[in-house]
Amino acid sequence: MPEFDKVAQELQELREGGDPVSEASRETLPYKRRVKDALGALRALLTDDTPDDHLESDLRVVHGIVAALVPAETASAVIQQLPEVRRLIATDVAAAYEKDPAANSYAEVIVAYPSILAMVTYRIAHVFYSVGEKVVARIMSEDAHSATGIDINPGARIGNHFFIDHGTGVVIGETCIIGDRVKVYHGVTLAAFSNKKGRADSGKQRHPTIEDDVTIYPNATILGGDTVIGEGSVIGGNVWLTESVPRYTRVTVEEPTLQLHQKRSPEMGEGI
Repeated sequence: MPEFDKVAQELQELREGGDPVSEASRETLPYKRRVKDALGALRALLTDDTPDDHLESDLRVVHGIVAALVPAETASAVIQQLPEVRRLIATDVAAAYEKDPAANSYAEVIVAYPSILAMVTYRIAHVFYSVGEKVVARIMSEDAHSATGIDINPGARIGNHFFIDHGTGVVIGETCIIGDRVKVYHGVTLAAFSNKKGRADSGKQRHPTIEDDVTIYPNATILGGDTVIGEGSVIGGNVWLTESVPRYTRVTVEEPTLQLHQKRSPEMGEGI
């Protein structure tokens, strides 16, 4: 049998020792359930999933839900930004429909596309980030991350008509700046270099800037705060990029040499 008293004493000493876990337990953090309640209410409101004739009363209810999570003044500042968030979401839905021939309707895009779930969540989380509620924003973004595999830090700045095709594995870092009408595919990483300064780099531009009308194909990796992808450029699949490229540039990796060896058809009962 374990020596429960000794194990408990050792755990108590660790809790009182001031390590990162014990320090975290002393912080006043928002309840995840309340964050998810607020996120769900805001998602419904911003995708027109509430009755039109109850819009004002629904807004008051949502304000109350948000005010249970953050200070009342902050909740009011969030509510004030909702029309602009709604306008941006509409451009993202339009971009998905217009840029994906497989899309059958706007309704399908809203209910079935993981990129729209991720972007609606990002647009909401970014508002909370901008009013200083960064932990709330991060919990919201991780909710979408776990559901879609798309990881967008709420601090990123993303323009209108943004579309992520397929989406799984996309990573967009905190200080990334993305212009208008940008399209990225699954597996794209817009990230920072690993750095030795650690938290000393907090607040600095660590992630790339993507200008308007850029397309980035699957599994491309673009790193660094000084890296700027010029307007109208196309970044090919599997590209590893750590330097800026001028406007209207096409960047690809050299095509590999394929070796094709055709075998005879196997006899009945034989493998290939």
